[in-house]
Amino acid sequence: MVNKVLNILSREFNGLHQAAFLLGSFALLSQVLALLRDRLFAYSFGAGATLDVYYAAFRIPDLLFAGVASLVSVTVLIPFLVKKIKGDTAEAHKFLSDIFTSFLSFIVVVSIILFFLIPWLSGLLFPGFSSEKQSLLIALTRILLLSPIILGISNLFGSVTQTFRKFFVYALSPVFYNIGIILGILFLYPIFGILGLGYGVVLGAVFHLLIQIPILVKEKLLPRFSLHIDIGMVKRVATLSLPRTVGLSANHIALLVLVSFASMMKEGSIAIFNLSFNLQSVPLSIIGVSYSVAAFPTLARLFSGNEMEKFMKNIIIAMRHIIFWSVPILGLFIVLRAQIVRTILGSGKFDWSDTMITAAALALFAVSLVAQALVLLLVRGYYAAGNTKKPLFVNVFSSIFILIFAYLLVNFFEYSVFFKNFIEALFRVEGLDGTVVLMLPLAYSIGMFINAGLLLFLFKKDFGKLPAPVELTFRHSFYGAVTMGFVAYQFLQVFDDVFNLNTFLGIFAQGFFSGVLGIIAGVVMLKVLGNKEVKEITRALHTKFWKAHPVAPETEEL
Repeated sequence: MVNKVLNILSREFNGLHQAAFLLGSFALLSQVLALLRDRLFAYSFGAGATLDVYYAAFRIPDLLFAGVASLVSVTVLIPFLVKKIKGDTAEAHKFLSDIFTSFLSFIVVVSIILFFLIPWLSGLLFPGFSSEKQSLLIALTRILLLSPIILGISNLFGSVTQTFRKFFVYALSPVFYNIGIILGILFLYPIFGILGLGYGVVLGAVFHLLIQIPILVKEKLLPRFSLHIDIGMVKRVATLSLPRTVGLSANHIALLVLVSFASMMKEGSIAIFNLSFNLQSVPLSIIGVSYSVAAFPTLARLFSGNEMEKFMKNIIIAMRHIIFWSVPILGLFIVLRAQIVRTILGSGKFDWSDTMITAAALALFAVSLVAQALVLLLVRGYYAAGNTKKPLFVNVFSSIFILIFAYLLVNFFEYSVFFKNFIEALFRVEGLDGTVVLMLPLAYSIGMFINAGLLLFLFKKDFGKLPAPVELTFRHSFYGAVTMGFVAYQFLQVFDDVFNLNTFLGIFAQGFFSGVLGIIAGVVMLKVLGNKEVKEITRALHTKFWKAHPVAPETEEL
């Protein structure tokens, strides 16, 4: 039985589409669990004080994760591991042990310092919280400081699983992470209150870590504490990681400041901001993350082998399919936003006002879905080429603009009656309190458009002009998205008189059938246009990617 489990976990997957579909399938499962998690949150607490504290408590640990744990990022470690494993497994094990020892020592020290600084930082960052909420925030944040430590180690282990193309394990770990959080909601919250939610997050992080261990044991690469660290090698990794770490930190600082703005708005604004952000992250994780993660090992191998033509070919293929999937989903998210939010979150204490503002925020986040997905791919393209500085500068620049636009938009919304009325009428949230929170996702999307635009400009300058098929894919996807959105919108009106929209099943049926008919219309449009991506996806599915034959690690190159 144990051997069967290990064989499943050890299965390797080759090919961009097969690996991306595998990662996408498990990302979908993970996101379904994440949606269940958010539904439980919405049902139990609504958009109110408890969720405001819960989501605010993540901001400092998230910044710690971005600022320290990213030093052992998969994208940075894989090129090192590829070279080490080609030489000697013992050398690779020594490398991992040195990185493990250095990372764990550093992040534990930083976490201890933060533990004592939390009371001061919480008051500084979330001035809109009452003293009672501040006390809960401090206690919960201190518990969540364990997560970056555990997940950082898990990321280190994940570099091994990805190097050996064990995408099954890599894809399964976030599923277990969400299972831990859900267990915290169902079983630990009734016992420990809001602190139980933090214990659930830590439990999920432990699950995320444990699922990686069998692979490392099998490959004889499970690290241990090293007494004689190769400081030079650790310094090389840290030097290469630093630009990426600073770039990630800039993005997390931007999110932290946005949440800080939300803490001074109506109670529940932080919850609405995070719930809508989580919803738009579902397609981003399934499409953008899956394709960029699946492409990275191949991109690193091709660039290191100076196979630039193949390098660009893989970038273009991934880019075309990211655009192909993302643009139509963007159209459906905008048209069906209210049905999506009401179906997933609209229960218990999450009322109609919460639904409408969250739906509007979701639409504003989703506008930049294509840009966010392309950023993930282009950044990994630069990392595969060993260039981490340009993504750093672009990310820092765009993060600064997110904050500038957030400040300007919030103030403009509050002082311009015309602008306020225009936004509220556009998203049908007239007369609802707390709509100023919509300026935060709008600012975020503007920043992501700037990020994607700059990266595309620089990428074309450094690696060559993007060929015509990318533009053709965008045009086809746009036509498909318009068709899907138009048909779905028309059938929303039709089904409005068919289903009882005062019930969960009625709302779900209206959105589901409208969406399905919209998708059918969009697929027909793509078929008429002779879309290339539809044919490629059909061929990839016919390879039965879930039954791909294992490839021995000794012969595998990245």
